[in-house]
Amino acid sequence: MAEAVVTEPYPTVAPAQLAARYGLRAAGERPGVREYIRSLWAYRHFIVAFANARNVATLTTARLGQLWHVLTPLTNAAVYYLIFGVILGTSDRIENFVAYLCCGIFIFGYTSAVASAGTVSITANLNMIRALQFPRASLPLSVTITQLQQLLASMAVLIAIVLVTGEPPRLAWLTLIPLLLLQTIFSGGLAMLLARLGSKIVDLKQIMPFVLRTWLYGSGVFYSLTTATDNMPTWASTLLHLNPMLVFIELAREALITTTPPSHFSVESMWLVALGWAVVMGALGFFYFWRGEKEYGRG
Repeated sequence: MAEAVVTEPYPTVAPAQLAARYGLRAAGERPGVREYIRSLWAYRHFIVAFANARNVATLTTARLGQLWHVLTPLTNAAVYYLIFGVILGTSDRIENFVAYLCCGIFIFGYTSAVASAGTVSITANLNMIRALQFPRASLPLSVTITQLQQLLASMAVLIAIVLVTGEPPRLAWLTLIPLLLLQTIFSGGLAMLLARLGSKIVDLKQIMPFVLRTWLYGSGVFYSLTTATDNMPTWASTLLHLNPMLVFIELAREALITTTPPSHFSVESMWLVALGWAVVMGALGFFYFWRGEKEYGRG
């Protein structure tokens, strides 16, 4: 009679142990911060190419095409000049109101456009996210670059407006370079923050126009906020003047216009506030977006 052979069952190994043994990683796992930054740098050409493609594709069906990137802020400036400058008489209280107004509209419009596009940068690209593997922060960053390209074209028009309205060329114009750099860091961080929020709260894109309109009216685009807050308590006035967009706009006006209404803060203090906002929003937006890396396109 044959003797029965008793086989011992294979030892049970936890999936996590197997993964560790063979160097396997979960699909869509969030990388470390340093690894994520390195991957973004590795994809820098993709980010720029995607931004360029978006820029070219925008308004291609319009008869005037890319010219609308400049015509839109100019049209807004004409409308606001009619309402605030002529009807409400603000132009009588602010010297060179045309340049003053255009500075506010062009600078605010940049960050406003980044915020709007950043909010839907994940939800509008779900098919690409689910089909391709790349750092998802590429999407809000490409949105920022797209709007920066459009701003640079608009800045040439803004400088022409400043010259036509009687402002002389000055070395102070060079301060626009670090100013736009700080604003871009701030706007990029804001785009990443809103991109994750927009992926979690689908209705956020419906709310953003109201938020941005409120932000517009509170940023001193077409009036002097310092004059408007003269009768406010000091703490309330200071809080309103810490508005990052007001600071960016005021610094642009200080660079381009020789005579501007008095500011709540000194120019040096405004630069410190601008630097603080760029660092805080840039870091906050990046880390908040990075923490949700594995969530995007999952549901």
